[in-house]
Amino acid sequence: MKKGSDTERTPMALYRTYRPASFADVRGQEEVVSVLEAAVQSGKVAHAYLFAGGRGTGKTSMARILAHALGTSGQDIYEMDAASNRGIDEIRELRDGVSTLPFDSKYKFYIIDEAHALTRDAWGALLKTLEEPPAHAIFVLATTELDRVPETIISRCQTFSFKKPSHDTLKKLALDIAKKEGATLEPAAAELIALMGDGSFRDTLGILQKVLTVSSDSKLTEAEVAKVVGAPRGELVNTFLTALAARDIAGAVEVFHQATTGGIEPKVFCLLAVTKVRAVLLLRFASKLKDELAEQFGPDDLEFLQKLAKEGAALNAAVLSELLTALIEMNRAPLPHIPMELALYRALG
Repeated sequence: MKKGSDTERTPMALYRTYRPASFADVRGQEEVVSVLEAAVQSGKVAHAYLFAGGRGTGKTSMARILAHALGTSGQDIYEMDAASNRGIDEIRELRDGVSTLPFDSKYKFYIIDEAHALTRDAWGALLKTLEEPPAHAIFVLATTELDRVPETIISRCQTFSFKKPSHDTLKKLALDIAKKEGATLEPAAAELIALMGDGSFRDTLGILQKVLTVSSDSKLTEAEVAKVVGAPRGELVNTFLTALAARDIAGAVEVFHQATTGGIEPKVFCLLAVTKVRAVLLLRFASKLKDELAEQFGPDDLEFLQKLAKEGAALNAAVLSELLTALIEMNRAPLPHIPMELALYRALG
């Protein structure tokens, strides 16, 4: 188990450099922040919290913020990665440490990351501590798999659900951090980074860092981002949409295979296709959203999508539904190409 540190910032990693340091810095978890802030201000802090949510949603960062908000110094913050320290011996060592007083803080603050990985015996040993914790001990258990945490543990914790950050939140994050790093992201480039971030702050900043590392230009375009993240060129996706609008099954399948044989992940191609078909339908049925979509797509793309909204009647809700189904099924298909091919046969056949 490692002790926390007030100076744990690694300039080379954006997600560490720009990790939120206070409740005010946290993005996209307003409900969690409001409850924890109120608990700190009122002095009604629980002795055990369970933070549950997807990877990269800010669970560990929130735990550190809570610790510092309570005035806990770095040497009284202890972090344990249960994925690699999952046995009863590690929990027994933790229990022995809990019984001693803090060095120079009111609390000893324990953060157990990936808590779901603990063994049954380890859970049993931890349960005894959570049932009768010393007044100076606070625990935060963080997990991406709440269903693997025993009910006996959950019942002794205040549980908070961390939601995935919205697409707009991730896009704004990419734009803000790029600016702080001395670069400018085109809106379409930020859009692509947010899409590829897939609901994770950490992954979004990881992608941005790759782009900043590779590019020698301070103004970053969608094409540069696409090259770094392995996304298809916008023109290729547009050719695919043109085939869909013409109900050209052979043409659509050919473009899809051209992309994937060129090294593009089927899921990435499908995600971008879903995004653009959705935009076509919004332009057709909710034209007042044009200005909002103009911030998402470049001028050439927007013009292309507007044309499809007027002329591509075959691009309809049924097609979007089939593509969305394919995107979901790709995660469990033995061959990720098959869901997209089936979607095209069903939608256009």
